[in-house]
Amino acid sequence: MAVPIEYQKIMTEIVYVNLPAPSEPTPGMSGGELLHGFLAELYTTANPELKSFITNLCIKWNVHYRQVPQKEASK
Repeated sequence: MAVPIEYQKIMTEIVYVNLPAPSEPTPGMSGGELLHGFLAELYTTANPELKSFITNLCIKWNVHYRQVPQKEASK
């Protein structure tokens, strides 16, 4: 008998969370900026169990963290 429903998951979108992120929320931040800071702070956890959980979620949802070089301040 044939399978009644065939489902194929194709993930084409990749989400990058650029590090570093804002270290504290400030008045007037957009939702994207708040989420950026929240996700970046989760990534910095020292708890190995939590780190493993976050890594597994990132794999599931195709989310990647990447370090972005900081621009040097004007001299």
